[in-house]
Amino acid sequence: MSTFFRRHGVFVTRHPLLVLCASLLVPILLCIGLIRFKVETRPEKLWVSPGSQTAYEKQYFDSHLAPFYRIEQLVLATSASGQLEAPTIVNDNNFKLLFQIQKKIDDLRANYSGSTVSLADICLKPLSTDCATQSVLQYFQLDPKKHDDLGIDHAKFCFEHYSSEETCLSTFQSPIDPSTILGGFPGSNFTEASAFVITYPVNNKVETTGQENGKAMAWERAYINLVKEEILPMVLAQNLTLSFSSESSIKDELNRESTADAITIVISYIVMFAYISFTLGDRPSRLWALFVSSKSVLGSMAFFSAVGVKSTLIIMEVIPFLVLAVGVDNMCILVHAVKRQPDGIVLEERISNALVEVGPSITLASLAEVLAFSVSAINPMPATRAFSMFAAMAVLLDFLLQVTAFVALIVYDFRRAEDGRIDCVPCARLKSSTVAGDNGGHQRLHFVARYMKDIHGPILGYRPVKFIVIAVFVGLAFASIAMSTRLQPGLEQKIVLPRDSYLQGYFDDLEKYMKVGPPLYFVVKNFNYSSASENTNQICSINQCNSNSLLNEIARQSLSPETSYIAKPAASWLDDFLIWMSPEAFGCCRKFVNGNYCPPDDQPPCCQLDQDSGSCSSNGACNNCTTCFLHSDLHNGRPSTTQFKEKLPWFLDALPSSDCSKGGKGAYSTSLDLSGYENGNIQASAFRTYHTPLNKQTDYVNSLRAARDFSSQMSKDLQMEIFPYSVFHIFFEQYLSVWKTAIMNICVCLGAVFVVCLVVTSSLWASAIILIVLAMIVLDLMGVMAVLGIQLNAISIVNLVMSIGIAVEFCVHITHAFMIGIGDRENRVRQALSTMGASVFSGITLTKLVGVIVLRFAKSEVFVVYYFQMYLALVLIGFLHGLIFLPVVLSLCGPPQKTMKPIEQSQTPPSNEQT
Repeated sequence: MSTFFRRHGVFVTRHPLLVLCASLLVPILLCIGLIRFKVETRPEKLWVSPGSQTAYEKQYFDSHLAPFYRIEQLVLATSASGQLEAPTIVNDNNFKLLFQIQKKIDDLRANYSGSTVSLADICLKPLSTDCATQSVLQYFQLDPKKHDDLGIDHAKFCFEHYSSEETCLSTFQSPIDPSTILGGFPGSNFTEASAFVITYPVNNKVETTGQENGKAMAWERAYINLVKEEILPMVLAQNLTLSFSSESSIKDELNRESTADAITIVISYIVMFAYISFTLGDRPSRLWALFVSSKSVLGSMAFFSAVGVKSTLIIMEVIPFLVLAVGVDNMCILVHAVKRQPDGIVLEERISNALVEVGPSITLASLAEVLAFSVSAINPMPATRAFSMFAAMAVLLDFLLQVTAFVALIVYDFRRAEDGRIDCVPCARLKSSTVAGDNGGHQRLHFVARYMKDIHGPILGYRPVKFIVIAVFVGLAFASIAMSTRLQPGLEQKIVLPRDSYLQGYFDDLEKYMKVGPPLYFVVKNFNYSSASENTNQICSINQCNSNSLLNEIARQSLSPETSYIAKPAASWLDDFLIWMSPEAFGCCRKFVNGNYCPPDDQPPCCQLDQDSGSCSSNGACNNCTTCFLHSDLHNGRPSTTQFKEKLPWFLDALPSSDCSKGGKGAYSTSLDLSGYENGNIQASAFRTYHTPLNKQTDYVNSLRAARDFSSQMSKDLQMEIFPYSVFHIFFEQYLSVWKTAIMNICVCLGAVFVVCLVVTSSLWASAIILIVLAMIVLDLMGVMAVLGIQLNAISIVNLVMSIGIAVEFCVHITHAFMIGIGDRENRVRQALSTMGASVFSGITLTKLVGVIVLRFAKSEVFVVYYFQMYLALVLIGFLHGLIFLPVVLSLCGPPQKTMKPIEQSQTPPSNEQT
């Protein structure tokens, strides 16, 4: 490799223009791919593996049943004063406020493609007439006149009789569970609730082009503006608090976050650029460093855009910072190496000698970083996979441009300086005295080098210091192993949002007030309802059902919510259907003389509806109706295959009423897939329950694990295919195996880096030392994560893998300099510290440090946690291991000296090729 870099240095020095044009042509041609540049912002496309189990289950649920509805939500709450608990929100004034808010919501109009959109146009309508609004006002059927007539006592009555009293039914004829519309109440004492929870379910469509929910999204934007501008002042005027969200809120706030930290990121770049100027000491070098880094980033983005890989906001924000920080390190080392060469030799030999000195370590560091990111690309999560691919390509291009274009530019710059020309005005010359003083700015490097050689190295040479260093660093490694077991999986939603987002308060209120969690569905595939099958009794929970049936077991699980995360028994269309068909349910399954379906007596055409009063008086039209079945028509209380097949559509079309509350229309309209059910098989049917309140990321992960374990056991016991589905499952599946993913990525990356080190250094000894130090750096970083409460997720895993690539820079340059040094181990350590140690400190440590510190002032918590805290910890840990622990290890058991061929004196004068 040394021979290659010597010849490469000679070639570049003799043909700088050819090398410069050829090397820049590649990224310039790649930039053509930017015409296909696209950014992916949909969360489900960023954080969900396409081949994941939950992705398949969601697709199955959406296609066979119905996509889970969009949620628009308001949370009104009373606030505690002093040491007192928050007072109840259940009073007349607050109900009147709710009616005022409801009117504003109903009157809201949004513009979409030239047409107006109201809530009634997009809301979920179980009975095709009224919106399925979940609100305490439904106990008055959203009618303020009924509230004035009945008063608040009626609402309190409905809290206890919501499912049995007809006057408590909603406008869409469904009972409203008070635990879903109230919050902050102790036990089941709903009258002491301190929060109203109002939910507006909106129809959702499976997106393929991103425009299917355009009307809903337009209304949601208008809804958020209405809440901020009009509803919020109304609520605050009544001494209440308000939090709110819409289905598109998270996506919109994430997009806003991408621009919120633009200034911070730019400042970080400027600070790094300023420090580069200070370190390199001359304007052309720092400008070229920035130029090379920018070409690398653009080339990477263009390449993957050309092959159809979409970019992400994190890629656009982080990779330029990463490449600048990583790329400048190598360029600083390269410039310093050239400047360390004696002035008495020709430029061709100075360039060649510098490349021989630092080229192998730069190659090793860059290839290790490329490998680290490439390994991360095996992560199936699209966001992290795309980030890793873009970063690997950017670092690779950066390295190739460093050893080609940047070296050629160094050649031109040194020729300019030797010729006495001004960098900005190369046509103008300086006096020889000024040129001679041009090197005065390099005393900073000499100072650091002298410190490393005369102070830092000798201190580390004392035997007691060595033992202390070994003991401290090994102790920290073992302590970090113990601490890392405390790492929790997850990614808090509040962290990824801007600190000033209105969703911050919304998530706080959900955690504080909600007494029930997200809906949970248990989906049964291929339910065989034929008489010959036992599936019906294996699922139902009424009389004559199996004791270990699915619904009975769900009910048992709800008795231990701490471990099952199931809040209540499941609503069962099958139970209600069997009861609806039963001869005992006289007003339910009925038929006319001609065999057609006959509704209950309190529904038309059996009664005459009075439009004014809403009452329905009997008109005798259904006097001849009879029940569908006698006891003798059923077998052990169960319908035959034909009876089941004929009456199921009747049930799903039957409206619930006081005479028969078991009608399935609305409640179960989307609970079954009737495609091909005539053959005795229902492809998909769902049974809905609720999770317990899920307040932490671990709650979401554990609830998914518990639901999966339960479904798996039931599938095994009943010999049926059953899976759980909830809207959040798709985002949390990754955390079920996050430890396995992290360990696999880290181990594979360490192994890959070890192989690269072995190939480049040809030393198993040196490679093993580098591997051990890198492993200790990663362990210490994981320990710091545990101390700071940083969670284990896709972002932190990428950072851990990336830390291996970056940590290589703190190790390989020192190790390489040690191997080519002269003398015993102590002398070689001092030589390595005085040469590469100074470059590692000023060109690697401080460059990264000054850029990272600025991220502390980012507006989004995700930047502070995952890109300030983790990067800062990495820089400090890498610095301590690279400049303290590694030199001590090398002085005790470092590899033998690596002999190098003597540098041949060039006989051919350098080319005068100029631009």
